[in-house]
Amino acid sequence: MKNYESNSKQTIGIYLTFVIAFILLFFFFMGELQAQVYNECASKNAVYEEQTDALSGSVKKIKVESDRHGNAQGNQYDLAVDGAFQGETVAVLHLYTGEGFDFSLPKAALQEKGFSVYRWIDNPPSPEELEKSLKKACQLWIISSYTQKLNEEHLKVIKAFFDSGKGVYIWGDNEPYYADANYVSDYLIGVKMLGNLPGNEVVGLNDNKKNTGLTPGHLITTGLEYVYEGVTIATLQDKQQVLEPLIYGHESNLVTATYEKDGKRLILDGGFTRLYISWDHAGTGRYVKNAAAWLVNYERFAKKSEDI
Repeated sequence: MKNYESNSKQTIGIYLTFVIAFILLFFFFMGELQAQVYNECASKNAVYEEQTDALSGSVKKIKVESDRHGNAQGNQYDLAVDGAFQGETVAVLHLYTGEGFDFSLPKAALQEKGFSVYRWIDNPPSPEELEKSLKKACQLWIISSYTQKLNEEHLKVIKAFFDSGKGVYIWGDNEPYYADANYVSDYLIGVKMLGNLPGNEVVGLNDNKKNTGLTPGHLITTGLEYVYEGVTIATLQDKQQVLEPLIYGHESNLVTATYEKDGKRLILDGGFTRLYISWDHAGTGRYVKNAAAWLVNYERFAKKSEDI
């Protein structure tokens, strides 16, 4: 009888140990999966993979296959893993919708990373509705028109959202298509855009001598060696030098830049035509996905979650 009880206790002990180990492993791997937000190539423009020679055993780095524009081919070379932001929402104040600009291309690209898109078309909601909706969003995109459609109460809502660490992407274009872009960017960070320059070219990596092309090594330019600058574009006027350049046009004008201070992230862009014209000229889909992934401000909110 005693042997039977002893064996039963041993069996139960082994069983419980197995169950506990399984649960711990399950949560460990779930944590690893949740932590896998960025791909291994994050911040690399040109992507190389190691290959081992079958005969000699030597290892060498080979550049991954490129698309027809010279960018690494495949979603695994985007900044974020596909589906990484499932359940996150990109709110869009889509104030200019001319020339067939229906946001379908950016929406499809964002969905690859798990983002849903909530869009107000042509006119903004009331400040009260905007504030309520932004509570469910991880970032706000503002696509400006040629007349101002936002008011001071909207600005206060947007600033509170921005100050909380949620990302803001402000899109303008050639004069006069930056009315609300300037209204918001001046209010948030004291920067405006001006002018009307011809673009319509693909630019490569900036070599810091010509001031043309993409800033290498930034998370947003992951997997990008070339990008389409837009059709006609405005130039950012950063007199206080609060921005970090991201894309210079082929005429050395600053088209796109980032703001990252005090845990806040913002992108200011003078070429919204990139979102619907010549989408496949070079890199636009990846750029849009990378920009949204960066604006999630994962590093700040992941740390905050860990501290809790």
